[in-house]
Amino acid sequence: MQTKMTDLVNKKILIIGGTSGFGLKTAELVSSLRAEVVLIGRDKTRLNDAIKKINNQNVTGEAFDATDTKQLNYFLSNHDKFDHIISMLGGAMGGGFIEASFDEIHQAIDDKFFANLKIAKSVWQHIAEDGSLIFTSGSGGHPADASGAIIGNQAIETMVTGLAVELAPKIRVNAVSPTWTPTGLWRGLTDNDLQNNQAQMVSQIPLKRVSKLDEVAQAYVFLMQNNFVTGQTIRVDGGISVN
Repeated sequence: MQTKMTDLVNKKILIIGGTSGFGLKTAELVSSLRAEVVLIGRDKTRLNDAIKKINNQNVTGEAFDATDTKQLNYFLSNHDKFDHIISMLGGAMGGGFIEASFDEIHQAIDDKFFANLKIAKSVWQHIAEDGSLIFTSGSGGHPADASGAIIGNQAIETMVTGLAVELAPKIRVNAVSPTWTPTGLWRGLTDNDLQNNQAQMVSQIPLKRVSKLDEVAQAYVFLMQNNFVTGQTIRVDGGISVN
C-alpha cells in the first residue's frame, strides 16, 4: 500500500522571518495548499506587503522581533498550537578568523545559532503532536572566508540532530540548507555588488546557477509533508556542498 504525503489543508503553519525570500515563497506555496499561515517579521511595512502579495485570506501576520523571548512567548500564548513552525532566521558574513573582527564572528554565530536556540526553547511546547520544527542552515563558503557563518550553520545542524531525538516521537525536527540566493538578505548590497556575488557563487556551484526561490521553498514543504524524516538537513545547493 502506497503511503501518501501528509495533507496540509487546514494545517496551522508559523513562519518566522516569512516576509521575503524563502519564507515568503514557502508561505505562498503552503497557502496555495490551503494551509493556515501566520507570518512573523520585524518590519511592519514588509510584513503588510508580504501579506498583500500572497493575497490569501488564510495568511495573517504580526510584526515583532522573534528573538525577543518575552515577545515571542506572549505571541505564542495567544495562539493555539501550530502544526509546523519554520524559522528562516540567520545572517551571513565574509572573512576568516583573522580577517573578520571578533564582533563580526560573534554576531554571525549569535544570529544563526543562539537566536534559533532561543526560538526552539520557546516554541516546542506550542507544536501539535505529529508536527514539525524546521530551521534554516546554509551551504557554501569556507572557514577561511566565512568563519562565523560556517560555525553557525554547523551548530544549527548539530542542534537539529539533538532536538530530533529529544522531541521524538511527537515532534520532528529538520533543517533546509540553501546556498547563496538573491533574497532580501542581501538588500543592503548595490546592484553591482549583488551581480558580482552571484557570479562568484555560480563559478563554484556544479550546476552553474543559483537556486530559484521555489526550489528551496519546496524543501520546507517536503519536510512538513513527510512524516518519516527527522534529524536531517536537506541541502538545496546545486552541489556546492560536495564540490
